[in-house]
This record gives sequence, C-alpha cells and structure tokens, in this order.
Amino acid sequence: MNPPKFIIFAIAFGIAVTPTEPSSASDRPNILFILADDLGWADTTLYGHTDFYETPQLKRLAGRGMLLTRHYTSSPLCSPTRSAVITGQHPARTGFTTPGGHTPKVVLQAVAAKTGKADQKLTFLQPVTRLDTQYETIARRLKSEGYRTAHFGKWHLGSEPYSPLEHGFDLDIPHHPGPGPAGSYVAPWKFKHIKEAYSGEHIEDRMGDEIAAYLEEHQKSSDKPFFINYWQFSVHGPFNAKESYVEEFRSKVDPDNPQRSPTYAAMVKSLDDNIGKVLDTLDRLDLAKNTIIIFSSDNGGNMYNEIDGTFPTSNTPLRGGKGANWDGGVRVPGIAVWPGKIEAGSTSDELVTSTDFYPTLLDMLNLKPSLGQTFDGESVLPVFDGGSIGDRPIYTFFPHSTKVPDTLPPSAAIYDGHWKLFRFFHDGPNGIHRHELYDLANDIGETSNVASAHPERVNQMIASLEAFLEDTQAITPRYNPLYQPSNSKVRELGFFSGKNASLSLKDDRLIVEALDTHVNFELKSVQKAGDLTLTLTFHSNTTGRVDLRWSEEGIKPTYFRDRLVRSKNYPANKNNTISLPISAGATVNSFRIDFMQPAGTIEIEEILLQRDGVTQQRWDFVD
Repeated sequence: MNPPKFIIFAIAFGIAVTPTEPSSASDRPNILFILADDLGWADTTLYGHTDFYETPQLKRLAGRGMLLTRHYTSSPLCSPTRSAVITGQHPARTGFTTPGGHTPKVVLQAVAAKTGKADQKLTFLQPVTRLDTQYETIARRLKSEGYRTAHFGKWHLGSEPYSPLEHGFDLDIPHHPGPGPAGSYVAPWKFKHIKEAYSGEHIEDRMGDEIAAYLEEHQKSSDKPFFINYWQFSVHGPFNAKESYVEEFRSKVDPDNPQRSPTYAAMVKSLDDNIGKVLDTLDRLDLAKNTIIIFSSDNGGNMYNEIDGTFPTSNTPLRGGKGANWDGGVRVPGIAVWPGKIEAGSTSDELVTSTDFYPTLLDMLNLKPSLGQTFDGESVLPVFDGGSIGDRPIYTFFPHSTKVPDTLPPSAAIYDGHWKLFRFFHDGPNGIHRHELYDLANDIGETSNVASAHPERVNQMIASLEAFLEDTQAITPRYNPLYQPSNSKVRELGFFSGKNASLSLKDDRLIVEALDTHVNFELKSVQKAGDLTLTLTFHSNTTGRVDLRWSEEGIKPTYFRDRLVRSKNYPANKNNTISLPISAGATVNSFRIDFMQPAGTIEIEEILLQRDGVTQQRWDFVD
C-alpha cells in the first residue's frame, strides 16, 4: 500500500507545510469536527434503535463525552446545514436552502419570483448555490487565531472561487465540489486531484489515512493547534460499499426489519471504521487529551432511494426522512467531546442545532464574535458543562417541496420545549399560511396535529417564528397571483407543465396553453420495459406535430435524443388521434410530450398507454 500523499497535494496548491513559529494559540485545544452525510438518528447504535448497523467507534466516541439526544439540523438537506455549521447563520438568513453547490449556475442572493404558472400555488424560489466568501467561516476565524486548518471529504458549498481554500482552510482533500464521492466509494474513482493508493481503495479509508498522515506531520512540525473539518462522504449515494462488508450484513438481514439493506449497513460500517482510525491516531500521538471533537450529521436518513430491493434506511419511530421537515429529516446523532471539561459518558436532552456549534467553539476557546458578526445559534457550553441554557426556540427552514415519500409543502418549523409548530407557506384557504402543532413528548412520530386544542400556544409560537423569519430576512415563496385552484388536480393526475406551457382542466379536457413554440409537459407514469404505445386524442387551433420522449431508470441524462419518436404533422381545428410506439430498454419513469407548434390552445380529450393492445393506463379527465 502506498502512503497518503497529502504533502504532495498541499504543494500542488501552494500550501506551506514547513514548521511554524510558536504562537499564543499553542495552549488552545485542537478541534476535530466530524460531519456525516445523510446519517439518520436511527442509523447508529447510540440510541438503542438498531442492532443491524454496527457503530462501535461512535459508541466509543460517545463514551468519551456527551451524547446529544435532541440534536436537530437547520435543514433536511445537506448544503444548507453545512452552510449553517460553518457560518453559524441559519439557511433562512443565507438563502442557501437547497443542495445546489455543484450546479453550474452561480447564485449568491436568494430571490422569489413574483408570479408563476397557473397550476402552481407558490412562485418559484431561486436559492443560493455558492457560499459567499464574505462570510467569516469558523475556519477563517480560527486561522486568524493561530490555528492550522484542514478540510477532508465532502464540501458541496461551491467549487473555486468558493472552495474550502477560499473559506479559510490551508488544505483541502480531495478538493471535490460534488454532492457525493466522484463515481464510487470503492476505487476506481473519478476524483480529479487524488488517485487510489491501491486497487479497491475505499474513499472513507483514504480520508482516514490522509487525516492520520496529517496528524503525524503536524505532531512533528507545528506548535500550533489544528482545526480539522472531517466531513464524511458516507452515507450519501451512490450506494456501494466493500463487498466483504456487504456479504457480512447479508447474513444479518431480517425481512421484517425496515432497516435491512446490507449495502447501506456496509456503508455505515466504513463511516464508523474511520472515526475509529482517527481516534486511534489521536490516542497514539497523545493528542486526544487536548482535542475537542464534535460529531453530527447534515440531515436525516434517506428513505426514498432504492437499494437491495428496499429503501436505504428507516427513521422509525420518527416520521419522514431526508428532504422533509418532519423529525426524520432533521433529527440526527450528536456527540461532543472535550477531555477534562465534558463529563465522559454523559447525555443531554437539551435542544441543540447546527448553528450552535460555531458560537460554542468560540466560547470554548474564550473568543468573542468578531465586531458585527451575526450568529443565529448560541453557545451551548453550559449544556456541555452539564447544565442548561434554559428555554429557547430553534428553527428548521425548507421553503421547497420535494417528491420524497411523506413530502411536505414548503415550510418552516419552530421547536419550543417538546412542542413543534409547522408553518406551511400559503397552503391555507385563499393563500393564507397553514399551521400544525405536534406534542413530541407524547407523539414522537408526529401523527396527531393538536393545533385546535392549544390555540394560545399556537399563536405564541407563530409570533416567535415570524420574528425569526423577519430577523433573518428569510426569502420565502410567494402566493402565486395567477394560480387557479382547479389546476392543482392536474398535478394529482401526474402532469407537470414544462417549457412555455400552462396546464388546466376544463370541460373534461386537459387544456394546454402553448405560450410560445415548442410547448411541453411531463407525465409521470412507471411502466415495465418493453414495447409501449401512447395514443393522444386532442384538438388544436394550430397545426404542428407531437414529439414523445421518455426517461428510463438508471440512465442519465433523463431524456436522451435517441429516446424520441415523432408524429407526422397534424392539422389545425380538427379532432386528432395520434399513436406513438416506443421500445423501452428499462423501466420507464415518465414521459415528456412536446407539441411542436406555434402559440395556441391544445385540448386533450384522452391519453391512452397500451402494451400489446392491452390498456396499461388511461387518462380521460372526466371529474
């Protein structure tokens, strides 16, 4: 096995690794911040939920400090929470509300559109896609206080000029901007800046080796304290793992257990292994006794992708998961270790959230926020000392809606004690906000909305939530003034308007308003591979043709040019019936229907999907 090459990597980026002069910071503790990706509250053995996953190293870590039993992220998705951790500011304030750090479009200011399509209740909200370098990140602050700073693993807050190297880190390995590991967890990879040291190397093993090598070098050459940001790739997709581990967990699968993916369990094991590797290195170098360690996850467990014939994991007894503001999407494992300061083996049920860590670390180091610096969290050092910070609300914010199971409308939530209040933006009658209240002490699964029984509490929590949204100047979706409530039925039927199209239902017809040339809409329909025929019966007031595209499972991009069939031209102002045969090589997820015609109105009477003359699905739009 070849040794890690972090020094060569550092030189390539012009990073000094020579011995440094002692500084006044030399007596301060080292800091290791470990952030897992998509690791749910029920995905470890820390809380007694599971015996399927194996996390002895996390239990070892918890035994050295405090286990946080009510730890919440600021968002149910990764990049927003990461931005909250590193800035101490809530996604509601930064506008970084979706995981768009790898997308091509650079957006530094969130904005909500003023209007939208008639079938959409809320206007489109464009979130931030890069973490602006104007923020004084925890890395930049600690560096200014004499710390050496290094980032290992996932970033997902933007590539250059928004990478870790522009946000205060001296070193960034593997210097990758994507949402997950490049290509695979197990080599061969597709990372641009590192190559596998041996055949079949696991990226988490590599990160553990790189951190161990960094600690070895640091021990020999520097009197400064270190801040290591170890943001693990695990257990985000793609879902693959060491085959030996997968085989090990196959023998443990219980078909009645909702946690039964051997691949996912193997991924959790690799995550845990390398926490152990880093702990071993800290112990061997006699660094552990002067190192603060924080462990967290960026959001709840993934319960909607498919692996091994099941979902990756289950967040039971919590409701929902990654991508939704239910507790399954935002309640995560949490551990804090500070030898000699935080009682070993202790627990706390105080509310702790992502924005608390930055101000808490400053408090641990007897440092003050910079002049004019804004934090949306607060120091929870009294909690780590075994006490309390008293009653204070915390917030989650996700002004979007996903297509995950148990999805929610765009929402924010406030936690106050054991109470949780949702605001669903403009989801009530005539566009007013809708609210739901849950008593988590007696209803951990969020099954019973008790808002009507506690009107005073609801009003109190609404006032606190509104003050938070106002203080953070949160950009929220607007109620669409062009929305036609009857059009919501269109989406229930599986139709989604696309380019230059507006969809509605009228007189037992699907009305497609072609606002310009090349109008399209998407039809969700899952069908087995093979030969299918889609037949449209419609009337248009202009002439044109129909293009039919379709998406197949596991093939990207979603729509290939060669997955296309075209009709002959149809006449204007006549009833038309057009049949389009396709041959699908894999399971079909959806169809895209393009009317290649000038602006006009298309009235669709029926859409029929058949296989060998047998109807598989029929839409006739009759109420």
